[in-house]
Amino acid sequence: MSVTMKNIVIFVTDLDKAKAFYVDLLGLPLAGQSEMLMEFFPGAPTTLGVALALQDEARKLVGRHTGITLTVDKIEELCAAMAAGGARFVEPLESSPWGKMAVVADQDGNQLALVNR
Repeated sequence: MSVTMKNIVIFVTDLDKAKAFYVDLLGLPLAGQSEMLMEFFPGAPTTLGVALALQDEARKLVGRHTGITLTVDKIEELCAAMAAGGARFVEPLESSPWGKMAVVADQDGNQLALVNR
């Protein structure tokens, strides 16, 4: 038996605002979209979903640290562009012995870590 991961989902309250953040500001590659869900990273074995929080249990998951870390090759450029576009950084871009990292929040307060390693 084989078990693999299909996707990870972030719950949001407004899909149009989420698209402005995840596609326009963050620049994630959109694999597909419906009325309730966007899926990113086409062709990847594991995708990232951004879905409307329609049920009470899903609404409880909106606006928190997601535990998701994205690797960004030109992290300084992306963080500067996101800041210019109005993104809210919970933790600004900082250098450490292992690389650079920032934590950014989407329109609902869902937090994602951005790293360059």
